Amino acid sequence: MTALPADLLDLTGKVVVVTGAGGGIGAGIVRRMAADGASVVAHTRSSAVDLSGGEAIEVRADLTAEDGPATVVSAAREHFGRIDALVNNAGIQPVAPFTELDDQQWAEMIDTNLTAVHRLTRAAASAMADQGTGGSIVHVASIEARHPTPVHGHYATAKAGLVMHAKAAALAWGPHGIRANSVSPGLINRPGLAEDWPEGVGRWMAAVPLGRMGTPEDVGDACVFLCSDLARWITGADLVVDGGILTNPTW
Repeated sequence: MTALPADLLDLTGKVVVVTGAGGGIGAGIVRRMAADGASVVAHTRSSAVDLSGGEAIEVRADLTAEDGPATVVSAAREHFGRIDALVNNAGIQPVAPFTELDDQQWAEMIDTNLTAVHRLTRAAASAMADQGTGGSIVHVASIEARHPTPVHGHYATAKAGLVMHAKAAALAWGPHGIRANSVSPGLINRPGLAEDWPEGVGRWMAAVPLGRMGTPEDVGDACVFLCSDLARWITGADLVVDGGILTNPTW
């Protein structure tokens, strides 16, 4: 039997890149990674990032730009000397009726939420492969990859692409010891959400078996698990973090 570390969730010594770290979910992921000992490269395009929770650096880059992914990977390697995990969390979530989408709206969604993820994954996985130590890649997708809404059709399509991209990445980079998975959150609470969208929050609360909305830390915990040795033989999987809403999808 292979000997295992005493604490399988201990990420001490690991360098984790988290994109979209200036948003609510991204900040929650950064906090959880830092709490478990990881050194964090916190990417943001424009928002400020809270780096108070542990050893972390902020990197600003537009991941849809040609040099965006290389900027993030280079910063990680220059500051910490390596990359052990990548959490692709950055994305946009505009609202538009699917029947009225124009080409520009469609292209912006796919470029930001899918193409940029592919390009950064390719760059980070290449760095991990060069190191020869394996690694973990996690895409933050959505339960809307399985159940679209009328005003999120382009978003749901991109998130479904992320789930399949993780499977394709698992197949492609598995021989290098690199695992790739996705996390599909349900409704994640943020300040003002209940006031901004009372009818939607009401439908959610009436339907969710565990009786609450999610928190950024709920998503962060799932990402920590998939980046840890506890998930050492898990790749190509989609971990749903939704309080059980998909068992009762009436929201």
